[in-house]
Amino acid sequence: TARLRLVPLSVDDAPEMTAVLADPALYAFTGGEPPTLADLQARYLAQVRGRSPDGSERWHNWVVRLSDGDRAIGYVQATVTGEPRAADVAWVIGTAWQGVGYATEAARAMLDWLLAEGVATITAHVLPGHAASEAVARRLGLGATEVLEDGERVWRLEPA
Repeated sequence: TARLRLVPLSVDDAPEMTAVLADPALYAFTGGEPPTLADLQARYLAQVRGRSPDGSERWHNWVVRLSDGDRAIGYVQATVTGEPRAADVAWVIGTAWQGVGYATEAARAMLDWLLAEGVATITAHVLPGHAASEAVARRLGLGATEVLEDGERVWRLEPA
């Protein structure tokens, strides 16, 4: 986009992303706590394989970077399954960069790529009451469903 670049995830991103994800406030809705460097290195090592161990899922993970200065500010990810292909997506922007539309902009770029790749259905899981993530989902054209999975509302987009 004009303000952002989505860069495929690398294990080498872990030190910078540890700082991006360090604010405990980032986990107010999702639970958990900031990851350690070792946590992120292990997670990223698994994610950069690009596939689940059984091969049933394709994993797409990007670090969101500011175009000006190349600083990491968050990530977007998509898990693609099945035929027709469906993607479950997520977005996380560090607290220092929230409130200026970066999550919507990065997620929109990811959705555009997924749709161009032939994904038929896109879903996101958002904790009810997480107003910022609900707003991102709405801006992306996803609609809230009545389905709850692990306490999160499933939002869905089925392109024409």
